[in-house]
Amino acid sequence: MEYEPVIGLEIHAQLLTTTKIFCGCSTAVEAPPNSHVCPVCLGLPGALPVLNRKAVDDAIAAALALNCTVQERSIFARKNYFYPDLPKGYQISQYEQPLATDGSLEYTAGGVAKRVGIIRVHMEEDAGKSMHEGFPDSHRKTYLDFNRSGVPLIEIVTHPDLRSAADAAECFRRLRQILTAVGVNDGNMEEGSLRCDANVSVRPVGSPRLGVKTEVKNLNSFRFLEKALEYEIERQIRVVSEGGRVIQETRLWDPDARETVSMRSKEEAHDYRYFPEPDLPPVVVSRERIEALRATLPELPDARRQRLMAVYHVSERDVAALEGNNLIPYFEQTARALGQPKAAFNWVSGELARKMNELGAAFDPARVPAEALAALIRLVERGAISNSAAKEAFHKMYESGRRAEEIVRDEGLAQIDDREALAAAINAVVKSHPDAVEQYRKGKTGTFGFLVGQVMKSTSGKANPRLVNELLRAELDAGTT
Repeated sequence: MEYEPVIGLEIHAQLLTTTKIFCGCSTAVEAPPNSHVCPVCLGLPGALPVLNRKAVDDAIAAALALNCTVQERSIFARKNYFYPDLPKGYQISQYEQPLATDGSLEYTAGGVAKRVGIIRVHMEEDAGKSMHEGFPDSHRKTYLDFNRSGVPLIEIVTHPDLRSAADAAECFRRLRQILTAVGVNDGNMEEGSLRCDANVSVRPVGSPRLGVKTEVKNLNSFRFLEKALEYEIERQIRVVSEGGRVIQETRLWDPDARETVSMRSKEEAHDYRYFPEPDLPPVVVSRERIEALRATLPELPDARRQRLMAVYHVSERDVAALEGNNLIPYFEQTARALGQPKAAFNWVSGELARKMNELGAAFDPARVPAEALAALIRLVERGAISNSAAKEAFHKMYESGRRAEEIVRDEGLAQIDDREALAAAINAVVKSHPDAVEQYRKGKTGTFGFLVGQVMKSTSGKANPRLVNELLRAELDAGTT
């Protein structure tokens, strides 16, 4: 029997506020343990929470970007469970009346339109952090850091619309792009500000009934999500095929063993004993406030992707390359200044991206403004300098801040177009490499590229490549008659 997976995601995204959701403590990551805490986020008796307005606005913006209906009235609830890093013994979240419902993530991948339904987007507070290693007595003690306790989160819950591990990873990737584009999350999965839980079950292909699901918890990379789901799908199919029963449970991904391992039995909603948070009033947002926030939304990633492909005639793969380095604004500025999108793309995704990767966080695109790069590319396009000379000029532009024309003039990088000078250089190369010349003349034309390279090397890359090809071919062919 053939089986298919059924997958839904729960994304936890930390909102980009400077203070926590119910108190004035800082949300900064880099701080000594337990230095950003107060009676409210520690859950001390008598301390009362006060809702952070910026957190609500960020949550609404995210929900609108996901095509959700934002409710004008939502309610916070207490989610009761015991865990050492949960100082109150409960988490303030939302349950029966969440902030937003009935949305969708819509995007195009490989020319195919995709749609994943969003059940809800709700607000909640984060827990603290249990630290199990790095201390002399870590083998027998767990340390607790409550700095993260009370940091504002949204949870995005999708419908079980995904049918493969690869689809789930792509969905998570697109969600991250939207949240970072809207400016409500920094997308930093290594630091835990964006995390994913995946619910997965298997069923016979064509069956309307859902299988028993497991939850794979706390996946903080696209690769781990995909690998964990691939393993879990195979495991469940194996269990069912052998006549066993899948147990509803929470599992963890072990990247070293490359397998999921059982963590605990899966809780149901009633296990958390949800009830309305008595210390917080309902969240009431006006329709005017919702629409004002909608008006502030930027162009979303998929819409931008489709526009770039239509306007600049670049491929989906090209756009992905620019997105990966956050170079789309720079590319658009260069393309507009140059008027030749393809040449602009080649330089931005090539030499500029290489410089960016070389320097990492120290890279500053302002050192070569888009207009300055466009001026350099124009010199190449009109044959004033060669590609290799242009690359040299680009690096000097970045280091010195000087303009392309000035560097080309002062450094003697102008392209050699003098036919007599090039003929002399070609003649010298032909005399120096008789074996390669003889092979070419015997029909092994692959040596032609080698000889061109030698001419370019002898002219320090300044020779006009088109003229070199023309004159060298004429010289070689003349010897065969």
